[in-house]
This record gives sequence, C-alpha cells and structure tokens, in this order.
Amino acid sequence: MYFTDRGIEELAARRGEEQVSVEWLADRLRVFVDLNPSFEDAVERLATFLARDEDEVLDAEE
Repeated sequence: MYFTDRGIEELAARRGEEQVSVEWLADRLRVFVDLNPSFEDAVERLATFLARDEDEVLDAEE
C-alpha cells in the first residue's frame, strides 16, 4: 500500500456518495496548489492523467 492510499481511502469514505463536477475538481486543485505551491508538478501530472482517455493512458504506459 502506498502512503497516498490512505488519503484516497479517506476521500472515498468522506465523499464517496457525492457526485462532483470536473469544474469543482479543477477549482479544488487550483486552491490546493495555491496553498501548496511545491505540489504544482504533481497536481499538473494528476490533472493531465485525469484529462486523458483511458486508451491514451494505456498507450503512454507502454
């Protein structure tokens, strides 16, 4: 288990029943980066990963 799994599990436990828009998620990521600028690269990579189609992600892994 990666350390990040705990945060992902907390997210699912606290907000697992909610539906959110991509715009809401983008706004939350912007706020997070504003508060934690050292994580800008990681958030950029995550946003790019989420923006891609599943086929594109699989192609990039090969």
